[in-house]
Amino acid sequence: MRALTKLNAGPGLELVERPEPTCGPTDVMIRVLRAGLCGTDLHLQQWDDWAAATVRPPLVIGHEFYGEVVEVGAEVTGVEVGDRASGEGHIVCGRCRNCRAGRRHLCIRTQGIGVNRDGAFADLVVIPASNVWVQPPSLDPDLGAVFDPLGNATHTALQWPMVGEDVVITGAGPIGVMAAAIARHAGARYVVVSDASDYRLGLAHSAGADVTVNVTRESLADAQRQLGMKEGFDIGLEMSGAAPAVTDLIANMNHGGRIALLGLPHQPYELDWGKVITHMITLRGIYGREMYDTWYAMSQMIATSEVFRAAVTQVITHRFPAEQWEQAFATARSGQCGKVVLDWS
Repeated sequence: MRALTKLNAGPGLELVERPEPTCGPTDVMIRVLRAGLCGTDLHLQQWDDWAAATVRPPLVIGHEFYGEVVEVGAEVTGVEVGDRASGEGHIVCGRCRNCRAGRRHLCIRTQGIGVNRDGAFADLVVIPASNVWVQPPSLDPDLGAVFDPLGNATHTALQWPMVGEDVVITGAGPIGVMAAAIARHAGARYVVVSDASDYRLGLAHSAGADVTVNVTRESLADAQRQLGMKEGFDIGLEMSGAAPAVTDLIANMNHGGRIALLGLPHQPYELDWGKVITHMITLRGIYGREMYDTWYAMSQMIATSEVFRAAVTQVITHRFPAEQWEQAFATARSGQCGKVVLDWS
């Protein structure tokens, strides 16, 4: 089969022929139809310090995908050949305290598809049946491929009730834009999104943001004045990992404000802990998706709201056949895009 593979410990990837994977008794084999590019994939291509410390080549990368089930293990129930499905990219141990308590997204032994084991930038991928999310046959394959990042956005955005709240999102990458659509769908009063890219801020506006802030020209305080806000934001969603964005975010939170942080910083940074303490601001780290409450929530939002479905679909701005993976990666790295999807059909 074709597989986009990290063959050696160093920069670069290669599209090569590899043996088809084996489907175990509790596994499901999926023929990949679409796969989304993620920032993680860019790190693996570049081979930065994180990639070097995490990945053991050779490895097929990729973890955002949608496809058709072509084989199920002898012990599998609830998934059938011919089903269309997406996959939860985190494989958990099932034995640690968090797993046994039903908090699988907090598993201390999580294995990442396309990071710690062969992934989905290939014709075929094998995952445990428990990680398969069967989709409606009518679902757009491109949309099915972005359920992983949509899950990140959903997990982050729905930490607290949003009805009537003023929400600010720092970072207008695909997940930040999806979070804007979720905030609008969930009943926020105002939704403000900040970024340094006018292109991505345009996507955020289309997804439902009331005001967008280009941080090279203005600040969140400017957005507050534009909206006539008096007390600061109630909920902050940090998607950028950028220290200046976090500083501006904390400075513009209301007393008792709540911040969910998903963006991974490239390096440590200082926080205004005095403001966090005296304003009683809650900081909550977010990683991955809740298994499987997040999947139910995003599936129902997609199924029941044409407006929400359209807002998420417009985040997918570029599509390439798998053979043009180098152009796809260059586009994703440029920042002048939303979500980039590879067609493996």
